[in-house]
Amino acid sequence: MKKFDPATELNKLEQFGEFGGVNPSITDSATYTFLGAETMVDTFHGETEGCFLYSRHWNPSNKYLSDALAAIEGTESAWVTASGMAAITSAILQLCNTGDHIVSSVTTYGGTFAFLKYYLQKFNIEVSFVIPTDLEALKNAVKPNTKVIYTETVSNPLLQISNIPEMSKIAKKCGAKLIVDNTFSPMMISPYKLGADIVVYSMTKFINGKNDCVAGAICGSQEYINSLIDLNTGTAMLLGPVLDPMRSSSILKNLYTLHIRMKQHSKNAQYLSERFTENGTKVFYPGMKEHPGHELLSSMMNKEFGYGGMIAIDLETKEKAYQFMEKAEKAGVGYLAVSLGYFKTLFSNSGSSTSSEVPEDIQKEMGMSPGLVRFSVGLDNDIENSWELIKNCL
Repeated sequence: MKKFDPATELNKLEQFGEFGGVNPSITDSATYTFLGAETMVDTFHGETEGCFLYSRHWNPSNKYLSDALAAIEGTESAWVTASGMAAITSAILQLCNTGDHIVSSVTTYGGTFAFLKYYLQKFNIEVSFVIPTDLEALKNAVKPNTKVIYTETVSNPLLQISNIPEMSKIAKKCGAKLIVDNTFSPMMISPYKLGADIVVYSMTKFINGKNDCVAGAICGSQEYINSLIDLNTGTAMLLGPVLDPMRSSSILKNLYTLHIRMKQHSKNAQYLSERFTENGTKVFYPGMKEHPGHELLSSMMNKEFGYGGMIAIDLETKEKAYQFMEKAEKAGVGYLAVSLGYFKTLFSNSGSSTSSEVPEDIQKEMGMSPGLVRFSVGLDNDIENSWELIKNCL
């Protein structure tokens, strides 16, 4: 079977501006005019390809970006949202009704955990949490009313690796849909090609790469995307988390450098992980052979993009983590800030920031140390010098 290359698939697209511009035109209209009343009716019913009705449903700028994301993921279609959480919540709510059941990885982004653990209670949707690497626990958690299995390719913040092909088999056997959040590993991993039904992103992170906007994406089959934006029953259509077309346009241009950026993020993260290990600092990075998910990730990945730009180190206590991060910011290593995928290095103490919605007892159960520092490694040209700064702070 021919190897899937997300960067090449993206580059095959030909998208031109209204007057032949090499960049697609930005359409900043909320509504669209028709020359015939019947054409408007047909468009309303989704029967007129190439016509747009109202920007909450589709607009040309969002369609360009969606087509590009579908090309990268190898899916039939995609739809873009105003945030990563909008993508995650819309994707799940479209599949679940009152009384349904979800099995989710317990090591997820804090906002996702809070949505699953607390918010869905009002709809009487039950959620069972499992360690993503424990396939037996996943099988045992499945119930007759399980509609969704949810995981992250590379978990936040412990960088555990989900076995997507095996999870896909479990989902298909029980008639559930496998939703995979691939935010940490765009281009590195192609979840849809490995058996996932739906792939979600916070495009705020690596995909956009500039930390100048908040956005999300849902990638899947044409049938599923159409159901999401159905005028009468579509969760995304009716809840309205539409992305602004100006932002769509800027993200689309940034998307074309993603393959280069991911290679540099990965190269730098690999280098720092090796130095942390030599220094005796406990490090979590799937590019290291000692990482329990290294072989699994190696078997699933598009190898030329490396093992990603995310690292976690364990400094044991919150106090040590705080001291280190404050010193590192002053030394010029990067910024003490949440989020990831930025061109500068970002670091934060996960237990008190991006995973703070997860109760402390559950943090302990999932193996998250109070001194865990999550690094989003930047695009530093002189990573050796960056390590010297980090080593002095340690």
